[in-house]
Amino acid sequence: MIYFAVIVVTIAADQVTKTAVVNALHLYESREIIPGLFNLVYVTNSGAAFSMLADLHSPWRHYFFLAVGTLALIGLSLANWKLREANSLYSWPLALIAGGAAGNLIDRLRFGSVIDFLDFYLGNYHWPAFNIADSAICVGAGLFLLINIFDARIQRLRKSE
Repeated sequence: MIYFAVIVVTIAADQVTKTAVVNALHLYESREIIPGLFNLVYVTNSGAAFSMLADLHSPWRHYFFLAVGTLALIGLSLANWKLREANSLYSWPLALIAGGAAGNLIDRLRFGSVIDFLDFYLGNYHWPAFNIADSAICVGAGLFLLINIFDARIQRLRKSE
């Protein structure tokens, strides 16, 4: 249940925030929130993370990303089913990753690209704009690695006893 609940909450948070940005800003508009650090922007990304492959102009790019997103959701659900027996904590990060993937997949289906709106910067250096779904994927991946590291240490300690 945790797995599906976290996915639903992640998708809802992602889609609600994207809708708010679309309703509040015009495409490519930027609003300074914290001077010198953070803007809300409304941009779209037809590529992958950090706009990778966005310059590739092929009708297949869209279908490729739809297929990758769908396969990721299937793979994550299968991984959750297998890993939850080893450690139920894996459900949280896998659900965050799946919810993020689903949120961005919904954008690709609705708009043909992903809506990004969080713009952090220092001076002239801007981190690529991102969204709640991207954040969930990154946090989920980090949590997965941490759980995996601690789980491996616990297993080693048990073997040495």
